[in-house]
Amino acid sequence: MIQINNLGFSYGNVPVLDNITMKLEPGRIYGLLGENGVGKTTLLTLLCGLKKTLSGSIDVDGSNPYDREPDLLASQYYLPDEVAALPVKAEQFARMEGEFWPDYDHARFLEIMRLFENDPEKKMNAMSAGQLKKTYISFALSLGCRYLYLDEPTNGLDIPSKAQFRSALMKYTAEDSTIVISTHQVRDLENIIDPIIILDRQDVLLNASLDEISEKLYFDYGNTLHPESLYSEQLPGGHIQALRARSISRLCSMRYTATRHSSRQCSRPGSPAGIAELCHTHNQSENLDNNEQYILIQKILEVLPL
Repeated sequence: MIQINNLGFSYGNVPVLDNITMKLEPGRIYGLLGENGVGKTTLLTLLCGLKKTLSGSIDVDGSNPYDREPDLLASQYYLPDEVAALPVKAEQFARMEGEFWPDYDHARFLEIMRLFENDPEKKMNAMSAGQLKKTYISFALSLGCRYLYLDEPTNGLDIPSKAQFRSALMKYTAEDSTIVISTHQVRDLENIIDPIIILDRQDVLLNASLDEISEKLYFDYGNTLHPESLYSEQLPGGHIQALRARSISRLCSMRYTATRHSSRQCSRPGSPAGIAELCHTHNQSENLDNNEQYILIQKILEVLPL
């Protein structure tokens, strides 16, 4: 288990994380969300011991990760967003590097590479960005680590590869492992991450399981920025934003009026079921059967006092 207490970190005079306290439990796949610069990568590197906390503490199974104790190093792996294109074959890289992890399974590495339709005999510096990322993902999932820290793992992957990644993550990780995934691609991972952590302004805005969220918050994706949103992030074509549950009835009502030509009905506009029925994108030039701009991609999380 990972226990974070009053964690603080800054780059020079620029604070990044301030007084963060939370617990990361076994058997969970945590989604780590937030805008650029809020400290997602910094938090991952603190968790795996590549950076030292400036205040507070991180305890991983009784150890400080910055102490770099061999037993803890052998039970964890950090996959950065940018990976090295080494002048060796993927199979050779995995075999050599895997020696540092006692539970590394080379047959599993080759199996995951096949799942990704990736050639293990190809030199890594001759691979495309997507092939290279899939090689490192295959290696990470073949290590048998108790702790996996993945920074933007779906960056550079095409749509079929993202589906393969989700399948591999669920199949090749232990039920008691703790996985933390930093991502901007929420829709790529929404079916597997639970709980979700949102970093914002040096603090944790949200940290709760999906079971805790339906009466508290939901995420909306669209081209309208709602002033009442608790958190928003610019994406191509619009904004992703978290809104309080009490805003849902009004939004449902607005969208139902805008789409009154539709046969959809909202018997409980403030409920999760009603939201799922009616919180779809509306564009005056399109009907509801087209993929609209407002898509409810995830109803999540308990937030700060609502």
